[in-house]
Amino acid sequence: MYARFDRIPDDDQRTRLRELVKRAAASEPVAYLTGQREFFSLEFHVTPDVLIPRPETELLVESVLDDRARASHPNPRILELGVGSGCIIISILKHMPAATGVGVDISAAAILVAQENARRLGVGDRLKTAVADWLALPPDAIPPEGFDVLVANPPYIAADAVAELAPCIRNFEPPLALTDGADGLDFYRRTAAGARTVLAAGGTLFLEIGDHQAGAVTDIFTPAGFHRVASGRDRITGRERILHFVIDERK
Repeated sequence: MYARFDRIPDDDQRTRLRELVKRAAASEPVAYLTGQREFFSLEFHVTPDVLIPRPETELLVESVLDDRARASHPNPRILELGVGSGCIIISILKHMPAATGVGVDISAAAILVAQENARRLGVGDRLKTAVADWLALPPDAIPPEGFDVLVANPPYIAADAVAELAPCIRNFEPPLALTDGADGLDFYRRTAAGARTVLAAGGTLFLEIGDHQAGAVTDIFTPAGFHRVASGRDRITGRERILHFVIDERK
């Protein structure tokens, strides 16, 4: 209304605006009201079936792109667990035109959102999707050579911390995308236990973590045969946000 002050909204438009303002005042996320959220300079469609893309998760995309720019594999095969809106893997594929990807999610509704975003952003021919419970992938989703990169932003909020979340998160975003219902580390354990079965030789993992989880997550992956090679820190808080692991060929 401020940007187009010369345009007079009609009664229906004013009524709609008032309804949206009331819902926003009740803590409903604006991204769900508009159905859109910008991430990595791309516009993604979002619904209450998917986690709203967050700026700090852009560091996960940057970490993968920086690493693969130094790698020798020209067309990596990428797996994203818990694909949600598809913002992570789609952003990666947009900047790596030779790469292909598979995105899985336990939510069929989330998969539909990811598929729509992939088509709209021009990577639908390079991204396959499947409804699956984390690493319980259908056989036809796994390339014969395995994946070169596994990327995930797991539900890492501990169950006893959910009540402390802001109402716009706690009351509206999908619980399965926020918490494992336990200590926040369950999906890291599941990933460490099964990742080697889907990764190619020399495969690498990039994982987003919550505050103060770096040590605990490293302790999960090290005995499972992974070597931590790097971490990414939040530019504002300085806290470790991204962990990078590779398969330890000695184990």
